[in-house]
Amino acid sequence: MSHLLSKNMHPQKKPNAKLQALLLLLFLLPLCAIQAADTRPNVIIVITDDQGYGDLSCHGNPRLKTPNLDKLFQQSLRFTDYHVSPTCAPTRSALMSGHFANRTGVWHTINGRSIIRSNEVLMPQVFSDSGYQTAMYGKWHLGDNYPSRPEDRGFQEVFRHGGGGIGQTPDHWNNAYFDCTYTHNSKKEAAPGFCTDVYFDQAMQWMKKKKGENQPFFTYIATNAPHGPNHSPSRFSKPYADLGTKTANFFGMISNIDDNIGKLIRFLDDEALSENTILIFTTDNGTAGGQKIWNAGMRAQKGSEYEGGHRVPFFIRWPAGKLGGGQDLPQLTAHVDILPTFIELLNLKKPAAVSFDGRSLVPLLTGDDKNWPDRILVTDSQRIRDPEKWRKSSVMASGWRLINGKELYDIKTDPGQKENLASTHPEKVAQFRQAYEKWWSSMVDSFKDDVEIVVGNDHENPATLTAHDWFLYQEYSPWNHSSIRANKGAQTGFWNIKVDQAGSYRIELRRWPKESGAAIAADLPPGADVPGVPAYRTTPGKGFAAMTASLTVGEQQLQKNIADAGKENHVSFELDLKAGDTRLSGLFTDAKGKKLGAYYAYVTRLK
Repeated sequence: MSHLLSKNMHPQKKPNAKLQALLLLLFLLPLCAIQAADTRPNVIIVITDDQGYGDLSCHGNPRLKTPNLDKLFQQSLRFTDYHVSPTCAPTRSALMSGHFANRTGVWHTINGRSIIRSNEVLMPQVFSDSGYQTAMYGKWHLGDNYPSRPEDRGFQEVFRHGGGGIGQTPDHWNNAYFDCTYTHNSKKEAAPGFCTDVYFDQAMQWMKKKKGENQPFFTYIATNAPHGPNHSPSRFSKPYADLGTKTANFFGMISNIDDNIGKLIRFLDDEALSENTILIFTTDNGTAGGQKIWNAGMRAQKGSEYEGGHRVPFFIRWPAGKLGGGQDLPQLTAHVDILPTFIELLNLKKPAAVSFDGRSLVPLLTGDDKNWPDRILVTDSQRIRDPEKWRKSSVMASGWRLINGKELYDIKTDPGQKENLASTHPEKVAQFRQAYEKWWSSMVDSFKDDVEIVVGNDHENPATLTAHDWFLYQEYSPWNHSSIRANKGAQTGFWNIKVDQAGSYRIELRRWPKESGAAIAADLPPGADVPGVPAYRTTPGKGFAAMTASLTVGEQQLQKNIADAGKENHVSFELDLKAGDTRLSGLFTDAKGKKLGAYYAYVTRLK
């Protein structure tokens, strides 16, 4: 190199080894950071409540306009024969677990049968165990107590209402779709605005934070809209005002969901997240309010065993994974398939010793479906305390439906299920009945294994029990604030509980929830209304002039006199409890012997 040196320069010295290593490290650090960047796709599931297959303009609805969902429809792969359970909590249990709803303990929406079994390994746990950040917003409806809450089952960030909807009994008192108080990571937090707007706004803030931290995320946005009561921001319901208040606000809620889908898509674009994010849109059951306008030619609606009760939309878009392009996938699929699909598609850690009822849909998504076998699936709607064989059931196969074990329909030629072909195709009936028998026998033994609410655990102490989860034989529980206010529905019930730790406990019985501050005998004025149909809180509240309060826990029975129910807002008992399963109930009695179950019980293990 001497010929490159000028006469004024000294010959080049040998570089310092330490300095050379440092310079090399500084050069490689940015490259290492790039290589260390987590390139796994993000996942977003948006699931709405009570929106049916026909409640989309891209599915032919002649009145409802959903331009943003229509755009997503055009960009997605669409499962056109995708099925869920006919009601909401069962669908959510199957989606989250990959198991049929009845197997998970969730075959109803109230009466203690919407609480998922503690042994189920759920979708957020699978994502979390695989290194994803996880968050949910909106509706959970699989239990409001430990260990069934979303924060107990793998979600690291939770922003939700209580029960199955805003204004239901476990929800914060007097909530009504606008300006509500939510549960944020187990603590109460008020948030202004319409509920659906709040969920999407909160979700996008969290996802932006995770992007900045270079962490892949799984986000579950589960709106309680368009579930009743039908409330919508006025600007969204106004275009449908001629359809009447109920339908106008049902469509208004869907229009607002569509608006938020548009915001979400723009957010993903602006944050450069669209390309490598799996975006799914689906719903939890058939329509609850749009069938008179458009039901895509299907029979019945939410809660039904017929097609309109459980066939719903499912769109999936992932540009980086080459999933999209507006293609229809006609194969028979279901909610139980989604978790096993994610495990294969994203190489997630499969839970040990778990056998899914669903199957991975990756062959359908990737076009490698030449060997995709025919299958038979079952869905049903129980909505009673203990499941009954054949009750409101649909045995589904490609092109066929066996309803209640008796009615057979060719779904391809008769999508409205009008012509029963059971007498002309007895071999089909026999085949599908045999499949049902196998399905039923695989889970019937678990039906008597009641799911308990855990009390006395450090993760939730005190535990709040509400009449939403009363176990009953005949009547519906008082599952919303209107029923609580009016003393409507069953007047007594019990909770199945599991005492986590033996020790001393304090149990408070209340007629009104603690946050109301109301005395047992207090009459409450109607709460403020919101746009749409009357809100639950507008029902006048009836106090109960109780003279005594009694508590039963297992074999222990305690009773106290109430000096002045017009001033006292609760009655407190202290007792020792053994660890294990038992029952708990509370009862108020007035001077005439009339009885009213304690709608709320607060159970505290004393330390």
